[in-house]
Amino acid sequence: MGLELYLDLLSQPCRAVYIFARTNNIPFEFKRVDLRKGQHRTEEFQKVNMLMTVPALKEDSFTLAESIAILLYLARKFKTPDHWYPAELQKRARVDEYLSWQHTTIRMKAGTMLIHKMLLPVITGKPVPAEKMQSLTEELNVVLNQFEQKFLQDKPFIAGTEVSLADLLALEEIMQSLIVGHDPFEGRPKLAAWRKRVEGAVGQQLCQEAREVMLNPSNPSADQITPEMVELLKKKYLK
Repeated sequence: MGLELYLDLLSQPCRAVYIFARTNNIPFEFKRVDLRKGQHRTEEFQKVNMLMTVPALKEDSFTLAESIAILLYLARKFKTPDHWYPAELQKRARVDEYLSWQHTTIRMKAGTMLIHKMLLPVITGKPVPAEKMQSLTEELNVVLNQFEQKFLQDKPFIAGTEVSLADLLALEEIMQSLIVGHDPFEGRPKLAAWRKRVEGAVGQQLCQEAREVMLNPSNPSADQITPEMVELLKKKYLK
C-alpha cells in the first residue's frame, strides 16, 4: 500500500498539502473526506486519525495528523528542493516563525469569517448581522497588515527570494475569505504581487484545480450538517 492523503479541498491546509505534493511529483492516493457530511467523525476515519481532523496521512501502518507535520514529513521523505524548508538556519527560522504564528491569526480570523457567513445562518435560520461581519473583516485586516509588515516586508517571499512551505500555507489561508465574497487582496498591491509570485512558483493551473471546490461551493443546507457538527458550532459561536 502506498501513500494516502485524506483531504477535503474546502480546507485551506488540505489544499496546501495537495498543491505541495502535486508540485513535487509525490505519488499519493487522494482520499476525500467530506467535512460538511461529518465524514471526519466516522469510526472508519478515526482509525486513520483519532483527532478527527484533515489533512491526514497514511502510509502502510504509519499515520500522521496535522498539516505542518505532514508537509515536513513529505519534504524530508521525498527530499524536495531545499527552498521549501531551507537548510540555512536563518531562512528556516523565518519559515518556522510564520508556521508558529499562523494558527491563531490568519487561520483563525479567515476561518471564523467563513463559519459566520456560511454555516451559522444555516443553523440559526438568520443572516449574520452586518455589524458582526464588519467586525470580523476588521479583525482579518489587522492580521493581514501584520503579515505584510512583519513577514513579507520588502521580500519576494517569506524566507527571502524563493517560495517556501510558509508561503504556500499562508496563501491558502488568505484565499479562504474569497468563499464568502471578501477579497483580501483588494487595495493591497504588495499582497497581490506576492500571491502572483507564489502561484507562479507552483503553477497557476494547479492552484485553480485545488481551489475549484472552494471557489464554487454549493450552499450548505441543514441536512448536510451533522447534528454533532451543529452542536459543536453552537457551543463555540452561539453563546
